[in-house]
Amino acid sequence: MPRMTNILMPCSQPMFPPLCIPVALFEIQVSGFCSSTFFNPLGTPLVAGLAVAAAALAGRYGIQAWQAFKARPPTLRKFYEGGFQPTMTRREAALILGIRESTPADKVKEAHRKVMVANHPDAGGSHYLASKINEAKDMMLGKTRGSESAF
Repeated sequence: MPRMTNILMPCSQPMFPPLCIPVALFEIQVSGFCSSTFFNPLGTPLVAGLAVAAAALAGRYGIQAWQAFKARPPTLRKFYEGGFQPTMTRREAALILGIRESTPADKVKEAHRKVMVANHPDAGGSHYLASKINEAKDMMLGKTRGSESAF
């Protein structure tokens, strides 16, 4: 029964004409005693060509995937993973409001309004977060109350 053999294996048998191409990659056992390997001289370049074509296609799709990855919209900004400090600083207040430490007062009030709308207790937000947001606004506006949070 014919079975597949490794086509990259060196062959000690003489080359066969191209008419044997369809059966050139099989090993045939003759009466169970001896086996002869057919070698196709066109097989190695064919396999090499297929490998180059596969590498070119993989490279093409890899470049397209990379360009699509780079062109996608940016993900949400990474959040601050630390907790609250015992006494609020200007840096922490700026992080809570999502502004810089040197932001003018009108921008501080605008940022406070946006953050407070998203976290107001009447809209399902936390009282603790609302108190921290108010404390951050007071810190940025220079009205330092210290940490008067009831929580």
